[in-house]
Amino acid sequence: MSRIGKNPVVLPDGVEATIAGREVTIKGPKGSLNWTVPFEIAFEQEEKEISFTPKKDDKPSRALWGLSRAMVQNMVTGVKEGYEKSLELRGVGYRAQAQGQKLTMQLGYSHPVEMDVPAGLTATVENNTIVKIAGFDKQLVGQFAADVRAKRKPEPYKGKGVRYADEHVRRKEAKKK
Repeated sequence: MSRIGKNPVVLPDGVEATIAGREVTIKGPKGSLNWTVPFEIAFEQEEKEISFTPKKDDKPSRALWGLSRAMVQNMVTGVKEGYEKSLELRGVGYRAQAQGQKLTMQLGYSHPVEMDVPAGLTATVENNTIVKIAGFDKQLVGQFAADVRAKRKPEPYKGKGVRYADEHVRRKEAKKK
């Protein structure tokens, strides 16, 4: 039995859910998100709760049961509160600036790295070295943060690169003479 899937998703005030066939649409103050529930999962809405149950008791159905509940819960949290990821730029001369829907970073390359911020996300820069990515779609926020980090991953010797604000980078000892 899925410990995550058996709990219903509670809809807070200001958030409403619409079910059309297998499509669940969540609307809130920050925006609207939709997701298609897999055929292996049965779901129903009762007033301010959405509950999920698997149609069969096999491993793939139980995995999709927990996934379905988690996806809808993430959508509810996103349209109500939103999500945010913080990235730090560490290194001499590493800096960033946001200009509208474009993020420009100096990461030690001979050229500036420019990235277009996807629609629905906002990128802000604090102190030239902290990039905050915010939006109401958890998957989109996480993917764009991962794409920014991939432009210059933290290296293990000096710790230079782009890292998440709460990330710990294991450092290696330098070569002995």
